[in-house]
Amino acid sequence: MGALDAKVAAIDPTLDLLDEIERLRKGRNAVILAHYYQEGEIQDLADHIGDSLQLAQAARDTDADVILFCGVHFMAETAKIVNPDKVVILPDLDAGCSLADSCPAEKLAAWKTLHPDHVVVSYINCSAGTKAHSDWICTSSNARRVIDAIPPETPILFAPDRNLGAWLSKETGRDMKLWQGSCIVHETFSERKLIELKSKHPFAKVAAHPECEPEILQYADHIGSTSSILRYTKESGHKQFIVATESGIIHQMEKANPDAEYIPLPPKGDNCMCNECPFMRLNTLEKIYLALRDLEPRIEMDGDLRQKALVPMERMLALG
Repeated sequence: MGALDAKVAAIDPTLDLLDEIERLRKGRNAVILAHYYQEGEIQDLADHIGDSLQLAQAARDTDADVILFCGVHFMAETAKIVNPDKVVILPDLDAGCSLADSCPAEKLAAWKTLHPDHVVVSYINCSAGTKAHSDWICTSSNARRVIDAIPPETPILFAPDRNLGAWLSKETGRDMKLWQGSCIVHETFSERKLIELKSKHPFAKVAAHPECEPEILQYADHIGSTSSILRYTKESGHKQFIVATESGIIHQMEKANPDAEYIPLPPKGDNCMCNECPFMRLNTLEKIYLALRDLEPRIEMDGDLRQKALVPMERMLALG
């Protein structure tokens, strides 16, 4: 049993965790940020729910003393980059990201050296070290605007998600060199199961995240970030959706448009009816309580690294 597991096991079982979290939130002057891919009960207690762009903006703008980030490690790092004077805590430091892990900073730096005339655009799903070697950061919400802000004659290196990069290249007409990273959730959706679902539900609209593989995106009626997909399911007027992104978003869909039906697209190779990020799901109410009680695990960052990572982040945030 690890140290965090032992601390979780030692929690008094009679505690009302929601009451304790609220007490600590007020006492610490803390703000709780949660990504759409968290469990519904965590989304419901958060002060701000959103995608990576919305949460980066919320972290930048908060007047809280403590930022508790219910997401994964690179998101909490981003909060520290844009608001260094705050205490930033992550309930479980093991909440990593396969996409961020696929693009170590030193390897991106070496790739950049091979293409000195290129501008480096990195998806926000990367480490602070990788951000520090980038010229621009983007999210799936604003990636098109970021690419359009770069002069058309300037060649681009795009990292780390090959699927988002390929979709952007198709949408913008820009010929970009792509880092070959991918998300373990979005790369495992099953085309065969999608075809079967479309056959069973001929009126269902397919809403997909651009991190999905091209064979999934070719069937999509709407492609966009998690916040964009949420708006689509709320405002399009359709009543049935096949959802090709992490299934945590369905909690907000059901709250925003309860009369519609949401069908999670399953992954390949097993009988699971949805596709969940194992890293996002490491966060629990117990770990949130402990993080607020102990103000740890904290995200710490070298000042020089933070300043270098902040430059491309500010460039992105200036676009709105």
